[in-house]
Amino acid sequence: MSCNYAEGLSPYEHKGVLGVPEKFESIDKLNEKCIALAELIKESKHIVVHTGAGISTSAGIPDFRGPNGVWTLEKEGKKPSINISFADAKPTKTHMILKKLVESNKVQYIISQNIDGLHLKSGLPRKYLAELHGNMFIDECNLCKRQFVRSRPVETVGKKCSGIPCASGHDGGRPCRGRLYDGVLDWEHSLPENDLLMSEWHSSIADLSICLGTTLQIIPSGNLPLETLKYGGKLVLCNLQPTKHDNKADLIINYYVDDILDKVMEILGIEIPEYNESENLTKLAESAIVDWTISRKDILSMEKIFKAKCKGVKKKRILNKNKRNCLDMLINGLDKDDDKSKVIKLEIKEEDEKDCLVDSNNIQLNE
Repeated sequence: MSCNYAEGLSPYEHKGVLGVPEKFESIDKLNEKCIALAELIKESKHIVVHTGAGISTSAGIPDFRGPNGVWTLEKEGKKPSINISFADAKPTKTHMILKKLVESNKVQYIISQNIDGLHLKSGLPRKYLAELHGNMFIDECNLCKRQFVRSRPVETVGKKCSGIPCASGHDGGRPCRGRLYDGVLDWEHSLPENDLLMSEWHSSIADLSICLGTTLQIIPSGNLPLETLKYGGKLVLCNLQPTKHDNKADLIINYYVDDILDKVMEILGIEIPEYNESENLTKLAESAIVDWTISRKDILSMEKIFKAKCKGVKKKRILNKNKRNCLDMLINGLDKDDDKSKVIKLEIKEEDEKDCLVDSNNIQLNE
């Protein structure tokens, strides 16, 4: 359960802003914004989706910073009233929609902060998924770094050794003398290198990043969508609470992500698939060795694409959007280069970016 996972983490005081009230669009405004999002999806060639705890709440897994989140209630000495086990949780409508959008070549990559394993259960291939904070259904070898799917969630968090020998020799691979560890990060751990590299590269070449169910408070994962902006792409935020980067977004939708994506799929004319347990790799892991390691071939291929598009390209300084109506501009198709009310994104050399500070005009370069 989410509470058990949270309790298994090391003590940490700086959990971000908690319990901020949720906001809901009017139905008319929601419909307008969903049409705008659908148009952005149609126009974009490389879309990356960033997912947080908010996409799993409809599966019965509580979030962490919402009004009834695990850490919000923790301060009051309480626990969420709804808290399904990770073993019993099933993918939500959002998980199944994202899988379908990947299959339809509308979404090219998904970057998840979630450890609940619901993307894995949905049948989404590893090739299209980065799991930045780990996965309760994954073991990792401490030597060869291969990952294997579990049939049940791990009982520990924080990369603790299970004592089980690496499974690489059991599926025809090269035998390894390593031991398996849980793959769930604790506060002090670095993010998994290959997942982070793939996330950075995909975010950089994306012309659209869509953030679902996350306040983007945990870094570096929360800052990855900014890479899309720095290379000239657009940013859409779908969340009930304000996010860390609201002032940089091109479109913000405050509503349930299941309902947002349901409307978007209807506009796109794409049927939403039902959850199919036969595609759940945790079930297959009951009787077979299931490898969940990111393919070296996929890493090299993505690196080549990233270098071809981004190497030597000047990144843009990200300025706060002013109070113009970004939605109206998207709907009316205004040319942003001709719009005098917009804030111009100044260009700087990539190698100089780290030296820049926030100035008196709220030019945000580093978070």
